[in-house]
Amino acid sequence: MKEHAERGPRRAVVSAAFKASVPVLLGYTSIGFAFGLVLVGLGLPWWLSPLMATVVYAGAAQFMGAGLLAAGSGVVEIAILTLLLNARHAVYGLSMLERYAGAGRRKPYLVFGLTDETYGLVTTLKPPLGVEATDFYVALTAMNQCWWVFGCSVGALFGTVLPFDTTGLDFTMTALFVVLLVEQARTIRRPEPYVAAISAAAAAYALVGPAHFILVATALTCGFLLVIRGRLEARR
Repeated sequence: MKEHAERGPRRAVVSAAFKASVPVLLGYTSIGFAFGLVLVGLGLPWWLSPLMATVVYAGAAQFMGAGLLAAGSGVVEIAILTLLLNARHAVYGLSMLERYAGAGRRKPYLVFGLTDETYGLVTTLKPPLGVEATDFYVALTAMNQCWWVFGCSVGALFGTVLPFDTTGLDFTMTALFVVLLVEQARTIRRPEPYVAAISAAAAAYALVGPAHFILVATALTCGFLLVIRGRLEARR
């Protein structure tokens, strides 16, 4: 009886996480497939694709890392550049302190798995009734990573069997961000976040140029939204 009672909530959590992850499933399997092809096309071993998907789990960093490895760059250099590239996640983490406060021992994995796409889903979706919030976040994070590992693995294996022209495949990351923006626009219909993001991006690009503007733009956007947070909550 106890086992049956536990299976019910588990199934509800898995079902809710799966439904929420469908947009990411389509994007991650496609982009992961592209990454696997690119990695093999650079002359790197296929098994490096699922390994990076499991340990690194960051699309832009993996594309960059694969290129640097193929060019003969050192591990330390790649690690430093990856840290700089993913520095924006520090800002994401600050905004998740309250939401992940009760995660306990599961918090390290939630922090590790906080990709752009997972962040977009977690901050816009509410756990279904009867599903504990932390269970939902963990299941959603793990499911998203499973799609990514699957896509990277299949792409790499496919690339070892058939030669493939990988020109332009790195654009798939940009395409996924556009899809996520559309999904968020359907949920958040207020203009303030979008005006803040566009204005911050333009200002950051003018100030620091294309190399580092993403981190600066993210910080400016979050700072502005924190300032007007009270006004936004009052209008709910």
